Amino acid sequence: MDALSGDTTVTVDGRRLRLSNLGKVLYPATGTTKGEILHYLAQVAPVMLPHVTRRPATRKRWPDGTGEQAFFQKNAGPDTPSWVALHRIRHKTSVNEYVLVDDVATLVWLGQTATLELHTPQWRVGRTGIELPPDRLVLDLDPGPGAGLAECAQVARWAREVLAGMGLDPLPVTSGSQGIHLYAALDRRYAGTPAETPSPSAPGAPPTSADVTAVAHELARHLEAEHPDLVVSDMKKSLRAGKVLIDWSQNNGAKTTIAPYSPRGRERPWVAAPRTWAELDDPDLRQLEVQEVLDRVAGDGDLLAPLLRGHHDALEPTAERMAAWSRLAEYRAKRDPGRTPEPFGGSPAAPAASPSYVIQEHHATRLHWDFRLEHDGVLVSWALPRGEPTDPGRNHLAIQTEDHPLEYGAFEGTIPRGEYGAGEVTIWDSGTYDLEKWRDDEVIVVVRSARRGARRLALIRTGGRGAGDANQWLIHRTKAQPSGEPPATGPGPAREAAAAAAPDPAPASGTHAGAGGLRPMLATPAGPRELLRLDPDEWAFEMKWDGFRVLAHVAAGGDVRLVSRAGLDMTATFPELRALGDAVGPEDRPAVLDGEVVALDSDGRPSFRRLQQRANLYKGRDVERARRRVGVEVFLFDVLRAGGADLTGEPWSARREVLERVVSPGTLVHVPPVLELDAAAALVSSRDLRLEGVVAKRRRSRYAPGRRSREWLKVKHVESQEVVVIGWRPMHAGTGRPDPSAAGALLLAVPEARSGDGPDAVPRPLRFAGRVGTGFTEKERREIARRLDQIGVREPAAAEVPGPDARAARWCEPILVGEVDHAGWTADHRLRHPVWRGWRRDRSPDDISR
Repeated sequence: MDALSGDTTVTVDGRRLRLSNLGKVLYPATGTTKGEILHYLAQVAPVMLPHVTRRPATRKRWPDGTGEQAFFQKNAGPDTPSWVALHRIRHKTSVNEYVLVDDVATLVWLGQTATLELHTPQWRVGRTGIELPPDRLVLDLDPGPGAGLAECAQVARWAREVLAGMGLDPLPVTSGSQGIHLYAALDRRYAGTPAETPSPSAPGAPPTSADVTAVAHELARHLEAEHPDLVVSDMKKSLRAGKVLIDWSQNNGAKTTIAPYSPRGRERPWVAAPRTWAELDDPDLRQLEVQEVLDRVAGDGDLLAPLLRGHHDALEPTAERMAAWSRLAEYRAKRDPGRTPEPFGGSPAAPAASPSYVIQEHHATRLHWDFRLEHDGVLVSWALPRGEPTDPGRNHLAIQTEDHPLEYGAFEGTIPRGEYGAGEVTIWDSGTYDLEKWRDDEVIVVVRSARRGARRLALIRTGGRGAGDANQWLIHRTKAQPSGEPPATGPGPAREAAAAAAPDPAPASGTHAGAGGLRPMLATPAGPRELLRLDPDEWAFEMKWDGFRVLAHVAAGGDVRLVSRAGLDMTATFPELRALGDAVGPEDRPAVLDGEVVALDSDGRPSFRRLQQRANLYKGRDVERARRRVGVEVFLFDVLRAGGADLTGEPWSARREVLERVVSPGTLVHVPPVLELDAAAALVSSRDLRLEGVVAKRRRSRYAPGRRSREWLKVKHVESQEVVVIGWRPMHAGTGRPDPSAAGALLLAVPEARSGDGPDAVPRPLRFAGRVGTGFTEKERREIARRLDQIGVREPAAAEVPGPDARAARWCEPILVGEVDHAGWTADHRLRHPVWRGWRRDRSPDDISR
């Protein structure tokens, strides 16, 4: 629709609209007319509508222009066209019908009514008319007298750091008025909080508006405490002079915020305009007008597009979901979510090409195995007292139990004493299955496992339909088995003898993989000054990549096996990196390559936080679900073997030449170049690119597997510290009582300096290093509480833990290592402002030092 000047009738999306008074000036300061605003709305609709669709809109209208009186309108009104979608909301004293701005025609009609501002909530109306949980968090940064956009930008950067630590990715919008809005997309896993903040929702439940408001309020208070000279979280006007108010209240379900791309009714036609983070660093940052926004959209598209991810995955009460929920009623009735770490279902499952199965070894009152098949949105389950049969001539008893949620297929852990099914649960086997028959009294499947092969099994009901014996079944291994498959050994009393007679299998994912004893060579931490003293003729410099270190074993036939620094087989965790098999030519196999697995952020930089979403996953379904959210790539920087020849005794410079010759880089496989720079320029370049740091390697250095050497030196820009976790403090519920199912903070320690080496070295005592309460998602907080509770002890492993930190603490064995970013050390050896980065499963407590 071209810019309009006179009265006219137009057709928009099949709707006829009469547009009048198009030459009326709505912005006297610029002469901007109603026709120009309608033109803007029609042009911006493709990027604006996704952010306002299905959100009840409150309108602010200026019939006589922005220099005259304006008024808010909630009710649709009698002049609303019949084709405009509406949503009714019952308030305390009234019932209003709100307009849903679901198409271009509705947006243009609103412009015709001199609606300049659209205000929407952070939740949407579902297709069935229900009000869905909030799908985004918003912070309104509002400058008080004496503050402006520059101060808002600074507060936005601080808030971004905290939100990123919570697993959120905030996006800035200059509000079109005075301040800046920050939006962050939420999903059903609802990110953690910046401190020990309550989360009223039950585990696995969607966040409520009250939940999100509580988090936003706590975040505002946290930033106010950290930056009291510039940040205020209290709405009182008397406190706001020279400061920026973080208005957290707009996450309230009854509140609204100016919609992205909406014009504002100010003196100029400013717009709530999405911006880049780089723009917020501009000291001349200003609000943008309608034509500027159209020009940006034409060139850059929608900068807020990441905010839309996952919106259409919100749960709605479809028949399928309600049926699955009903089938889990017995499962939930037997369990208390506050007392057992078992999952309670409710998370939407990604569609799978093949349904899954799992066999879990369950050391309860009596040892048995639980056989579970995914069917109709649940895991249909049988208990096998003697395990899966391996002989077609011997059937085993199978007792059907209650259906379990799909998430149970990934569950391993300890069910506490006194709870239903108390005991240890581990996954014995898992994979997918092909269904041949499913009847009330007979099920026939072919299960397929990377660990234990394929086998054809039949389940036959032997009991009658009465309550006493309806659950009695037999499980039978059929004579006809999948062709070409090796025999599979089932769990049960005969498995040890069968295993003894069988050849050793390849290590399963997540187990220790011998790999000929090879371990990566390690660099020694150093300071920038030490690097500056290095002779570039003797030393080479590479970028440091923030990821998981792996040795990639490429077999002669092209098969790939990834082994972590700790010796764990990670092949199933990162299946896309089997591309390494094609990156190395047949003449150069077998080969062993050294590199880093990374997950890149939206700016193309390695993000350890994103990579954590792919960590510790081995089951195909879980890996595939995580892979759809986060992809990984591998950056190679050394070669230990090529064409079967051992290269570890060769100098680095020679190995580097071989690496560049034998590896053909591709989309997922990279060989980053050696920096043609001296140390000073390398450090500057790495910092400018916002990478983790620089690694210096002596050109003549040999590869020393598994050893830390001063032939390789590493420098990080941001200080980080590996820490031993010695305890945790529970999250606090809204009543002030601790919630033992979620960790509010971790208590940390670092070993003292070494006093000698070798077998007679004295064990290093642990020194308390503080606590960390930021950087966790809500899911991680609950997983941490469950995990640490399993290794609980009575006393802290570190001496002299201060009383305020020890209060309400729960202690654990000092066997787990994590990593935090921090702002330095205090005089009493505490970490300053630590932020959790993640677990270091490749490290042991004895590996680390301050």
